[in-house]
Amino acid sequence: MLAGSQALFEAVVVPHRSLTRRGVYCLIAVVWAFSSLITFFCWRLGAWPVAGFNGAEVGFALLLLHWHSESAKRESEILLLSESGLVVRRTSRSGRREEKVLPVQWLRVVLEERRGRVPALLLVAHGVSEEVARALGEEEKRDLAEALAAAFDRMRHPRFDNPQLAVTSPD
Repeated sequence: MLAGSQALFEAVVVPHRSLTRRGVYCLIAVVWAFSSLITFFCWRLGAWPVAGFNGAEVGFALLLLHWHSESAKRESEILLLSESGLVVRRTSRSGRREEKVLPVQWLRVVLEERRGRVPALLLVAHGVSEEVARALGEEEKRDLAEALAAAFDRMRHPRFDNPQLAVTSPD
């Protein structure tokens, strides 16, 4: 967020992961157990070279699964709306961070429908177009688009609660 600015809206977008940490460990245990059983039977039949190949194959698969689950932890996108701009902070799987500040004066939210695909959520202003929330599904993108549009509306049309200006009915 820009210095001295108060956040009016904040959204954190992270990719959906179907397995929890415990689920990943359970999957690793099942793959390892199944592989050990196959290796044992092949060894008993006299096909002992299978053990080395099977061990290497399962080790590689488990390494890739672990790498995938660890790298997914870092990936995120943060949208921060303040009076001075909309900050889009992205962190890639590798941990690289990128930040863009978009002017909010003429910024609007556009859901671009794409045939057979999830719509694109675009933030559009004069000469600026930025796609955000690529990791979300259709329903989540529509919810985020509504929330962002409402936040822009609240920022551009503030409501002041001043009791001195309130209309009172004569008693």
